[in-house]
Amino acid sequence: MKDIIAKRLRDIMNEKHVNQVELAKAICVGQSTISSWLSAKKAPRLISLWKLADYFGVSVDFFVGRADF
Repeated sequence: MKDIIAKRLRDIMNEKHVNQVELAKAICVGQSTISSWLSAKKAPRLISLWKLADYFGVSVDFFVGRADF
């Protein structure tokens, strides 16, 4: 699951031209937290998945690999 989330997050960040610092500020987490998600060391908690989904305009299902939007 962590690997899927990491890949989806990396892909959408690249697509939207958002860096780790910008994303961290936007969803109120530390840049090191974003880094740990991108390296699949940790998975975001549900509240963070909601924030990510809202920020990028996708569903939570997108991040867990259940949808392509």
